[in-house]
Amino acid sequence: MEPLDPGHSAPDARPRARDLGIVVGEAATGPLNAITDVPGVRVGHTTVRRPPGVHSGVTAVVPDAVGPHTPLPAGVFTGNGYGKLIGTTQLAELGALETPVLLTSTLSAFRVADALVGWMLERPGCEEVLSLNPVVGECNDGVLSDIRARPVHEEHVRAALDTASGGPVAEGCVGAGTGMVALGFKAGVGTASRTLDLAGRPFTVGTLVQANFGGTLRVGGSTVTARSLGLAADGPEQAAETGSCMIVVATDAPLDARQLTRVARRAVFALARTGAAYSHGSGDYAVAFATRPGAGAPVADADLGPLFTAVLDVVEEAVLNSLLAATTTTGHRGRTVPALPADRLLAALGAPAPRPAPGSGP
Repeated sequence: MEPLDPGHSAPDARPRARDLGIVVGEAATGPLNAITDVPGVRVGHTTVRRPPGVHSGVTAVVPDAVGPHTPLPAGVFTGNGYGKLIGTTQLAELGALETPVLLTSTLSAFRVADALVGWMLERPGCEEVLSLNPVVGECNDGVLSDIRARPVHEEHVRAALDTASGGPVAEGCVGAGTGMVALGFKAGVGTASRTLDLAGRPFTVGTLVQANFGGTLRVGGSTVTARSLGLAADGPEQAAETGSCMIVVATDAPLDARQLTRVARRAVFALARTGAAYSHGSGDYAVAFATRPGAGAPVADADLGPLFTAVLDVVEEAVLNSLLAATTTTGHRGRTVPALPADRLLAALGAPAPRPAPGSGP
């Protein structure tokens, strides 16, 4: 069995969208521009890679103290339901999140759910638990990975959960993003956050995406394809009807499940900004949860406008980060999917190359 790769730092670090001067929206980001800017949210990755045959993994989004006796208010929205979001019906019915949210490969989702249940039953306070609703989403990494091998096992799930931490979040070809392809380029995990004011109170919203969906990439309104950037085509470009996207949104605003469902809906809407096709074969889902439901008076619906705008912005930016952080990958059938090259992207957008930040060296 291959050694476990915690996957907290992606190899060959690449620039994020903001490093290139690509700024989405006007609101300020959190300190890390990541979902972990939301208090009480941790992220863990385990990468499972045996080139060229296996490029897979699992990612855990872990809210502090979540459990069957301490559920968090949550909402879920399905843009197109060609996917396996385990736990959807109870999440929609009760508006309560009982476990961390895990992301992985399609055919590994069921093993991941079983491992998550086992891990949860061992948590303090769960000794007498007789019912549990694991939430596990997936995207299909079969373009680059031998998906039928179902390479994600219990030890990988436990490693992602046990090593989940705050701080910077690795993006691109790590964890559940290892084998992802989106909008004609190598993709993966991406994240972003915003700070905002709701009726005079400061809050944070953040997202983590597993980008694997079809369509044609749009950046700032400009269409970008591998061919338009002069990249050699290796077989046909990804068909628009293939692929999926899993989106996790977290906020410390005191929202209820109905309001969080509205937030999840905007998260799926945001994919359209990046060129998503929402076609027959896509599984486009968002899960949104609040980490501090009792933190002050509830936010009125009429005051949610800035939050909705921030959600649209963070999802768009997270998708761009997932593409920019990924690296060119050759898969199990010899297919090579190119990364999105930052220099060519900027040239296509007519933007100057970014200058190094003061003190960053030559």
